[in-house]
Amino acid sequence: MSTVLKTININKYFYDPEKFHVLKNISIELKNGEFVSIMGKSGCGKSTLLYILSTMDTQYEGTLILDHENMSLLNNTNLAKIRNEKIGFIFQFHYLLPEFTVLKNVMLPALKLGRQSEEIIKKSAFEKLEMLGVASQANKKAYKISGGQKQRVSIARALINNPKIIMADEPTGNLDSKNADNVFNILRALSLEQKMSLLVVTHDLDFAKKTDRIIKMGDGIIL
Repeated sequence: MSTVLKTININKYFYDPEKFHVLKNISIELKNGEFVSIMGKSGCGKSTLLYILSTMDTQYEGTLILDHENMSLLNNTNLAKIRNEKIGFIFQFHYLLPEFTVLKNVMLPALKLGRQSEEIIKKSAFEKLEMLGVASQANKKAYKISGGQKQRVSIARALINNPKIIMADEPTGNLDSKNADNVFNILRALSLEQKMSLLVVTHDLDFAKKTDRIIKMGDGIIL
C-alpha cells in the first residue's frame, strides 16, 4: 500500500503562559485504506497532532506530506483548498449550522469547493445521507434531529468532496454505546469498501481495538 500521509520530526510549542514543548519529533505514516486510531491520556498532544495533520494548525516545525505534496511549504490559501479537497474532518461536536437543513449542511463544503453544479452536489449529498441511513431527515433543520443523527450527518458532510483521508477527533465521545458502534461500523465500511484512509483520535479502547493499528501517545511523543 502506498503512503497517503507522512510526518517527519513534527515539533510543536505552546508559548502562553510559558514555553511548553507539546509535540516532540513526531514521525508517523498512514497508508491508503488504513484505519488507524490515536490514543493517549488527556493532554498528551493527540488532538494537537490531529489539527496539524489536518493542516488547520500551521504553527509547527518539521515536515507534513499529504498525498505526496509537502504541506509545510504552502500558504494558507493553498492549504485551505487542499483541506477542502482531500481531508474530511469529523469533530466531536458536529458543528452543524442549526438553521440550515440537514441536506444544505452536507452540501456546504462542496458548494465552497465549486467543482460541480449545485444540482449535482445536491444529488451527491442526498446519496451520502442515504448511505448513512439519515436521508429521511434531509429536509429537517439540523437542530431538530437527534445527537446520533447529527453525528451521521457530520460524517456525510466530511465525505461530500470524496476526500483522500477522513480525520476524526473523538467522534463517539458524545454518543451512547449503540450510536458509537454505528459510527465505528460506518467508518470501517468506508475503509474497506471505498479504500478511504481514516485517522481517529479516541479515548474509547473498544473502538480503537477494532481499528487496523493504534498509535499510542504520551507526553508529546509516540510510545
